[in-house]
Amino acid sequence: MKLYQKFPETQVLTTQGVIDFYKDIFGKGKWLFLFAHPADFTPVCTTEFVEFAKAYNDFANLGVQLVGLSVDSVYSHIEWLKDIEEKYGVKVPFPVIADPDKKFARLLDIVDEASGQTIRGVFLVSPDGVIRFMAYYPLEAGRNISELLRITKAMIVNYKAKVVLPANWEPGKDVIVPPPNVFDEATMRMKMPKAKAWYLLFKDYNDLPSDQKL
Repeated sequence: MKLYQKFPETQVLTTQGVIDFYKDIFGKGKWLFLFAHPADFTPVCTTEFVEFAKAYNDFANLGVQLVGLSVDSVYSHIEWLKDIEEKYGVKVPFPVIADPDKKFARLLDIVDEASGQTIRGVFLVSPDGVIRFMAYYPLEAGRNISELLRITKAMIVNYKAKVVLPANWEPGKDVIVPPPNVFDEATMRMKMPKAKAWYLLFKDYNDLPSDQKL
């Protein structure tokens, strides 16, 4: 899969039953945050699941459905989630896709054929089924959940308000108006208070309509 492509229209088996992405998630106006982990009962993945579980409400409050994925069986997932709850006192509230035949993972192109495991990939998909963010992480290092939550917020504001977000953007900070493609508008923009260049015009986040903010 590539950035800005449509997410596959398919159903998957999870620890919470069968999910049809376009019916159960996008059809309800939700975003999808899908993250793959190499395997159950592995050290880095366990720490990630604990942290994703802790951040579950933060994602849910944004209208985002967290979903995990690996090529393990649903029985392995269930046993691992039980183990996490027993050892860390953290209940994993999101569904985890079981993909032992690697069919779905190959559809997303996140199978490491050498090891047979799933690549540590991330896909953020908007309610219209378009991949808005994707990333791959190494086997040896866990993901930064705070940064993934930040980029999720940024892409939601981009999707709603059609603005772009500067480096290190956080909710409440200035956004950027996309650059003009007409000469006269470029000249006009230079007269605006928050213009740094004809192609770089900042806008106060609080000036966005309420339905375009988080």
